[in-house]
Amino acid sequence: MTRKFAALLVFSAALAVAGCSSYRPAPPAFHEAINQPYVLDAGDRIRVTVFEQESLSNVYAIDQSGYIAFPLVGSVAARGYTVQQIEKQIAQKLRNGYLRDPDVSVEVDRYRPIFVMGEVGAAGQYSYVPGMTIHKAVAAAGGFSPRANQANVDVTRQINGEVITGTVETSDPLLPGDTVYVRERFF
Repeated sequence: MTRKFAALLVFSAALAVAGCSSYRPAPPAFHEAINQPYVLDAGDRIRVTVFEQESLSNVYAIDQSGYIAFPLVGSVAARGYTVQQIEKQIAQKLRNGYLRDPDVSVEVDRYRPIFVMGEVGAAGQYSYVPGMTIHKAVAAAGGFSPRANQANVDVTRQINGEVITGTVETSDPLLPGDTVYVRERFF
């Protein structure tokens, strides 16, 4: 009976450890998104320059519905487009009765924020800067708490309209709009 009890105890311990492990590797699309052209979304601000048209050149915020309100032409869809695609849209709309040959340039003025939650000093919303890694985001959030799992974290990211969560190392890069969740360590 003691052998069966010992085997049952070992099996139960193995199940408990396996159940505590919440490691879910990120799907391939998660990492591929890092190398794709940046796609605009609500919360981003873009700087539009129409050369020789100072009254049209300005910084425009992308609203919650995914549009910018541009003078003369009205609403311009921005959600899901790259800055190059927005340049072409605005130039095309300006060509339709407003300017003969508009020269439009668009760049991201401010990226949408990232969110850091869980076992960090000060969870919250933080400004994204290009090249930001999870380590840098955690540092901005006051560093790891004493109970934090510092090996890997969960990151939630929207890719092609789908929300995906994956477990990644703290050296991985972030994208604007990502949510970082630092889990508590078990031992």
